[in-house]
Amino acid sequence: MRVVFIHGAFSRDGAWWWAPTAALLNRSAIASTAVRLPSCGEAGIAPTAAGPGLHEDAAATTAVLDEGEPTILVAHSYGGMVASQAGEHPAVRALVYITSFLPAVGETLATLSSGPDPVPVIPHPDGSVSVDASDKAAFDARFLHDVPDRDLVSGAHDRLCAQSSAVFGAQTTAAAWERIPSTYLVCAEERSTEPDLQRAQAARATTVRALPAGHFPMLSRPELVAACIEEIASRARAHVASR
Repeated sequence: MRVVFIHGAFSRDGAWWWAPTAALLNRSAIASTAVRLPSCGEAGIAPTAAGPGLHEDAAATTAVLDEGEPTILVAHSYGGMVASQAGEHPAVRALVYITSFLPAVGETLATLSSGPDPVPVIPHPDGSVSVDASDKAAFDARFLHDVPDRDLVSGAHDRLCAQSSAVFGAQTTAAAWERIPSTYLVCAEERSTEPDLQRAQAARATTVRALPAGHFPMLSRPELVAACIEEIASRARAHVASR
């Protein structure tokens, strides 16, 4: 059993974001890898209004899943859109959504993430967009307020990037959570994706857990994230063994 991680919007280097959690899983003999998202420029193509978009991100995820090993697919924030699109794959045994989205077929990120306090973004002439982190204190108060390690906070800023605006309007054509067992981790101390919005999405999942964490629990409380994944992996192994 392995874990495949999908990171969220406006960022790159998924392996870095998930590293604290991955290190704990590795101690339990659970290997992991992180998908590189083309929409964030991680496939060598600069993001624009035309893409790469959600479906290219899903294709990149499918390519990792095609390696064939039984997998728990773990998605953060925007990554839930990708996991829902790509997760109905023979290798996937379970889905984990962290302060994330479980779109039904035909839904878009723009619709699901709409609310009274939208994330401030900066549009670029090429059609890409990035999160507005110009006010570092405000950004940290919203997204990183519970991350105690200042090196991690600095590293997070270093890995913010532009993303194709195409991801926001792209409609899903699959909803893996309808058929694959799923767990939603509600981050109760979120200051960006409101807990009520999270709970509305979590209502679609098979199981719901609450974490006392903000937007990036894989950085602030990796032990809690790893413990949840380890429990899910144990159940998935037992299910396979009972067949």
